[in-house]
Amino acid sequence: MLVLSVVIGLVVWGGDACGTNCFLVTGPRVRDFNWQGERIGVEDTSFILTFSRPMEHSSVEANLRIAPPLGGKFSWAGRKMSYTLTSPASYDTDYKVELQGARERLGTQGKTGRAIQPFTSQFRTRDRAFIYLGVEKEEQGQLILYNLTQNKKTVLTPKDLVVMDFKVYPDGDKVLFSATDATNNQPGVLAQQLYTVSTGLHYKTKGKSEKDLDPPGRMNLVLDNKNYQNLKFDLAADGQTIVVQRVNSQNPAEFGLWVVRPNAPPQPLNNQPGGDFLIAPDSASVASAQGEGIAILPLTPGAKPLDFLPKFGMALDFARDGSAAAMVKFNTDYTRSLFLVTNQGAQKELLRTNGSILNCQFAPYKETLYCLLTQLLPGEEYQEQPYIAEIDLQTEKGTLDAKAIEPLLLLPTQRDIQMSLAPDGLALLFDQVVTNETATAADSLRTSEGQAIATSRLWLLPLSQPEAAQPQAQLQPEALPFAGFHPRWVP
Repeated sequence: MLVLSVVIGLVVWGGDACGTNCFLVTGPRVRDFNWQGERIGVEDTSFILTFSRPMEHSSVEANLRIAPPLGGKFSWAGRKMSYTLTSPASYDTDYKVELQGARERLGTQGKTGRAIQPFTSQFRTRDRAFIYLGVEKEEQGQLILYNLTQNKKTVLTPKDLVVMDFKVYPDGDKVLFSATDATNNQPGVLAQQLYTVSTGLHYKTKGKSEKDLDPPGRMNLVLDNKNYQNLKFDLAADGQTIVVQRVNSQNPAEFGLWVVRPNAPPQPLNNQPGGDFLIAPDSASVASAQGEGIAILPLTPGAKPLDFLPKFGMALDFARDGSAAAMVKFNTDYTRSLFLVTNQGAQKELLRTNGSILNCQFAPYKETLYCLLTQLLPGEEYQEQPYIAEIDLQTEKGTLDAKAIEPLLLLPTQRDIQMSLAPDGLALLFDQVVTNETATAADSLRTSEGQAIATSRLWLLPLSQPEAAQPQAQLQPEALPFAGFHPRWVP
């Protein structure tokens, strides 16, 4: 018992009482790295290294190497070190983490002990992939997944469904979409139902067996249209909550937002009916255009509004952390203003235009806002010139600057353009639809403005310059080698 007590004491002490040749001597080491072998996405913002011994913090921070470089900040809690990213990890990239030369901390006097056992590990980011709607005859109206990393195209939905709109789940494993039966004579949204379909992408596999991983194309009905017409919908950031705008088929006065959650019947919010809406990043509230402003409503039936923003008419996007939102104000002089609204109550006008503000999306770390805008062209005929602009929200003084707006790309003179920012903020997707003016009402594939689609091209706009490129070189879009419209990146 005495011998065992001594041995246990030596093990607990970490072998300090032994000579360099003692078999019990073990230097400090990394016990756990929570991203080891993982496929991380934009929602993964920090990793943790757990050490076997208390470490001298500065020696760890000075000797940690990540390749390719990945900016971040250190924080400590006992033997755990957290590295929080200050910029997103690039998708379709292998990262290597190395640590050697760091030393353990002895006592509280700032003394250092032995060097850490060399540590090397790897993790990888998700594939670059997006989903779009097909326009070719053999895949018209179907959801299609294109994996840029693997150069692979997968049709997700059957031919007897015409997809109207869709949202990708946060883990990329499923898509929520609305669709009508291609053989049904009812027009458009009057007959649409909500479904989910699996993508075959599996990034969150911990605790799941092989049988739990759905192959691509496995569908489930989420919401039918027996008693209510299903109109617009949105998917919350938690992947659990769906908000749907519905109207009673027998009583059109019964119109409003409903909440759909797993393993529960749909519930009406029973609030004032509104127009466009957007679920907030907390997945517990929704911004809904109502009358002369935007109401922030809790996703609890019958609850009172949390806030009301009277001068705005549309919420375009929220920053991922919920600290800011991009909103549109419709001015009395028939112009429109883009505002940045923070959760601290600050409201900053970023631009005013006589054209339209069609879409704005925050970069992953809210340092930039990418917008799809139009400007009114001179002349007797009303015509708008669309363009993509970059708005810098981080100035040298740390304040907002409405003048830091840079047009990136002029687009064809059409309004119905869909834009999607990559989850790592390094590229934009947009479409270029060609409409058919002579199409009959029977044509089922139409734009959001009701025009029949003849064909459509997809474009990829890189947002980062190659190192060898000139600093002021014009960004050039790349035409993708297939037809489609309404593209959206997989998170």
